[in-house]
Amino acid sequence: EQSAQKKLGVIELNLKSTDTANQDYNGQIQLANQRLDQLQEDLAIAERSYYEKRAAIIARLRFLQRQPNAEVGSNLLLKSQDINEFLARRRRLKLVYQTDQKILTSLKAEADSINQRKTEIEAQKNRVSLLKQQLLAKKKQFQAQLKTQQQLIERLNSNREALEASQAQLAEDSKNLVILIQREIARQNKIAAARKARLRKTFVFNTGQLLYPSNGSITSSFGWRRHPILGTSRFHSGIDFGASYGSTIRAADSGTVIFAGWYGGYGNTVIIDHGDSIATLYGHASRLLVSKGESVKRGNAIATVGSTGFSTGPHLHFEVRKNGEPVDPSSYL
Repeated sequence: EQSAQKKLGVIELNLKSTDTANQDYNGQIQLANQRLDQLQEDLAIAERSYYEKRAAIIARLRFLQRQPNAEVGSNLLLKSQDINEFLARRRRLKLVYQTDQKILTSLKAEADSINQRKTEIEAQKNRVSLLKQQLLAKKKQFQAQLKTQQQLIERLNSNREALEASQAQLAEDSKNLVILIQREIARQNKIAAARKARLRKTFVFNTGQLLYPSNGSITSSFGWRRHPILGTSRFHSGIDFGASYGSTIRAADSGTVIFAGWYGGYGNTVIIDHGDSIATLYGHASRLLVSKGESVKRGNAIATVGSTGFSTGPHLHFEVRKNGEPVDPSSYL
């Protein structure tokens, strides 16, 4: 869960960076649009000036051409009194034409310059727009990753809550077993005193009186332990035998079955009363082979290993209860 939260933080940081870059690109595009708008105005003004002056020059030349006797062009030169006047008039005409040409050329150059700048800014705008499109695509990708990661964390939180609830339910079920076992033992004592008298024995610690109920190895001992996922400490009221699914669960000793059925987080469960207030419990079974009230002998098959109830894999959860309270089974095995 911590790893998922860390990855979520990285994705959120990437999204923040893309948003910042996107704002920067928006600013660049806005500035480029403003420059383009200004250039459009400058270009329009330059083009109007160019065409107005060009039209004025052309109109003036056409007007002069329509005046056969006007003192323009060759007529003006021919009316010169001498060579000096001819050259002077020729020079003035040339200056007029050159000035007109310079005006038109300058206007044309200005218009070309504006068009070039306009092309450059359009290209810049297109580059920025392309970068923005790429950025938005990346942002969309990050948003998809963010959604996936958030869903993962929600599932992890949900699973954690379910796991915490299952652990709490198991603890509650373990407490309730005290009452159940005490009640069933009392009932069995009343209705089968003679039969139970034959089955009663005196249980003493470390005598090996109880048979190992499974051939599997012990994977979890009795007592307080730290949960590998939740990280919290919880009292384990029995010992776990790691065994393959469907393998045989045997009665640890002779006795009477006082419970056989589904019991909350324990799943399919068998409880056997052995007398002297001693009972054994076999949880998470896949299949029950005995029924309540049935007498069993030491080593009889009573169930098969499974993973029912709150279980993460096939195993036998085995408990020894004295007066209904859980005690360390290793002292009796």
